[in-house]
Amino acid sequence: MPRFAANLSLMYTELPFLERFGAAAADGFDAVEYLFPYDFDPQAIATRLRAHGLTQALFNLPPGNWDAGERGMACLPGREAEFAAGLERAIVYAEATGCRRLHAMAGLVPDGGGAGTAALRTTYVANLRRAAARAGALGITLLIEPINRRDMPGYFLSWQQQAHDIVAEVGSPHLKVQMDFYHCQIMEGDLTRRLEKHFTGVGHIQIAGVPDRHEPDDGEVHYPHLFRRLDALGYRGFVGCEYRPRAGTSAGLGWLRRWREESREARA
Repeated sequence: MPRFAANLSLMYTELPFLERFGAAAADGFDAVEYLFPYDFDPQAIATRLRAHGLTQALFNLPPGNWDAGERGMACLPGREAEFAAGLERAIVYAEATGCRRLHAMAGLVPDGGGAGTAALRTTYVANLRRAAARAGALGITLLIEPINRRDMPGYFLSWQQQAHDIVAEVGSPHLKVQMDFYHCQIMEGDLTRRLEKHFTGVGHIQIAGVPDRHEPDDGEVHYPHLFRRLDALGYRGFVGCEYRPRAGTSAGLGWLRRWREESREARA
């Protein structure tokens, strides 16, 4: 059965951030992820993880000015020093929390008059090559994630093949793709075959219902099938639950309870 990580940026938002760790553990999660930890002291987060027996599965590098609309800077010429400084800041949190997966957001393609696509890709590959070497030396895997253009218009990285081609160009064993089935379904579909095709290059999985990004028991994706495929393929990482609960987070976890029960019965 896949191991699930609660995304504390989208789940348990009825609670203050540092209280979400205990709530996730009480609901049976053994791992958590979130977008950004930087408003909190790394040791405060590490204390919560230890207190509740949780693994830190993933978080993102600093994205630039998020409130102003920035969504990463890895592909943006002229922002290389800022990207490198952001990586160092993330490493402090990763070392404090024991996190072994860091997501580097690519960034938005500049409007009019900006760098051409070739320059963005060149910058992206160079930044990722340096960052993967730095992270890899510490036992950390760097991730890149294709994000759908409905939720994030103008995002540089949107397709699975595009992401895996970039990983191949970077040429580092410490760089992998974060495959979010929600984003992939919106952009491309054919989830099973895409997972099978790219599986060896996938470093993290995320889920949400499509099209509304609620619990994964609603919408057009049949997740029990995908969970079984992950088991069959030998996936050993975490599956991040990056969705917005329709109502209270705990009340919406019937899908997880049912899946655990079905898995227990299958093993019996």
